[in-house]
Amino acid sequence: MKEWIEKITNANSLEELESLRVEILGKKGVLTAEFAKLKTIPNEEKKAFAQNLNEQKIAITEAIDNKKVVLEEDALNKKLEAEKIDVTRFNNEVSSAAVHPVIDTMDRIITYFQNLNFAVEEGPLVEDDFHNFEALNLPKYHPARDMQDTFYNKDFTVLRTHTSPVQIRTMLNQKPPIRMIAPGTVFRRDFDLTHTPMFHQVEGLVVDSEDKVSFANLKHVLVEFLQHMFGDVEVRFRPSFFPFTEPSAEVDISCVFCKGEGCRVCSHTGWLEVLGCGVVDPNVFKAVGYENVSGYAFGLGVERFAMLIHNIGDLRSLFESDLKLLGQFK
Repeated sequence: MKEWIEKITNANSLEELESLRVEILGKKGVLTAEFAKLKTIPNEEKKAFAQNLNEQKIAITEAIDNKKVVLEEDALNKKLEAEKIDVTRFNNEVSSAAVHPVIDTMDRIITYFQNLNFAVEEGPLVEDDFHNFEALNLPKYHPARDMQDTFYNKDFTVLRTHTSPVQIRTMLNQKPPIRMIAPGTVFRRDFDLTHTPMFHQVEGLVVDSEDKVSFANLKHVLVEFLQHMFGDVEVRFRPSFFPFTEPSAEVDISCVFCKGEGCRVCSHTGWLEVLGCGVVDPNVFKAVGYENVSGYAFGLGVERFAMLIHNIGDLRSLFESDLKLLGQFK
């Protein structure tokens, strides 16, 4: 047995160790052959013979197991040594990062309005009914609430459906004049080529004395803004309805793809809808305790702007983390 133990101890690889195990303990192994002799040994000698073989088997098995642990650890260390890399080395092939098109568009919008002295305000993502609906002239059971496709929580709060609640919170905490934008994430139960359950908005609000704010001011600000974002486009205002503004308007730009001639993207109308706006409804000012003031508000979807600026056909692709898509915006 000492000879076998010595061979096991001197084994240099897992393959050599396995070969020794088979040679000793395998079906045709040396020790197996010794056990086969039991049937030819006199009964009075069998017990001692078998006990001796079992002790040898235990010792050899233990030696193999111990050596196997040593050889496996040695093999792992050799593999790690062979595969190690110097993470401190400079790699010229590392790709540069890219700003996500939605974040890039959001930053451009925020920077533009900050340069016009608009403050940037923020608010919670989970809102109560007052800030998200009632203060915005959307009382309970108002049919316009169905336009929002709202996510309701069990405690009667909601995931905000627009960033307009930030305007309410700002007016409750500040006195006019107010000149602000509210960029942020909003949520609605919708999912298709042009809608996702989570998206981003930027809403703006200007409030001042009645003689300093008008729809004409609003039109001037938005025309300049849209031409800054999309270049030399035509801008038109169409009458519309929003519960929190009156009068209200949808704002279109001439199609950036066909230059107003008509194509599939603009449904052959030559126009693309990009935002909504209007003069703040008196009921909104009443909800926040304002008197003798006037104001205008506007709101836009950041993803909509990003799709038009970067010619992206499916809104959902902006949220799928596809590196092939994102790599185009370096």
